[in-house]
Amino acid sequence: MVCEETELSSEEREEYKELETRIGRLKKDLEEEKERSNKYLERLEYLQAEFDNYKKVMDKKIEEYKKTAGESLILKLIDIYEGMEKCIENWFETEEDERLVGIMLIYDQLKKILKEKGLKEIESIGKRYDPFLHEVLSVEERDDCEEDTILEEFRRGYKLNSKVIRYSVVKVAKKPEVKENG
Repeated sequence: MVCEETELSSEEREEYKELETRIGRLKKDLEEEKERSNKYLERLEYLQAEFDNYKKVMDKKIEEYKKTAGESLILKLIDIYEGMEKCIENWFETEEDERLVGIMLIYDQLKKILKEKGLKEIESIGKRYDPFLHEVLSVEERDDCEEDTILEEFRRGYKLNSKVIRYSVVKVAKKPEVKENG
């Protein structure tokens, strides 16, 4: 079939121009919408990443909160725990009593609960002074041990998980000052 060129009437030419103009506008509108759609997609991806990061931060904070949530209660229980410990020690020194067995059971249960919750005693005596774990109450001059060695513990320190919740109060060794003969 042979394609014949036919002349368009002025009315058809006018309609053809309008259609071309309309197609041009529609193409332009389509490009603008694609651009806007891409911007929305980029924004959505950015917000999704922001949300994921926020979620990770919050999960981390929640975990940290869970670890330290009972800190104030545990600090109060430590005083009771140490009071029971002193009571038991003094009782053993004075007499043997069957009632002590019941108190020992309660003491052991309390000790177990505190340990399960992440409470750990800070070891001090014989260790080197660490300002992140210990508080120095007194210093004693000694030449039979290294400087800053802990000689005595006045109050036990504790960590809850990895956080120090009460510092050990200690006495540390200090090398005697060398006196020059004048």
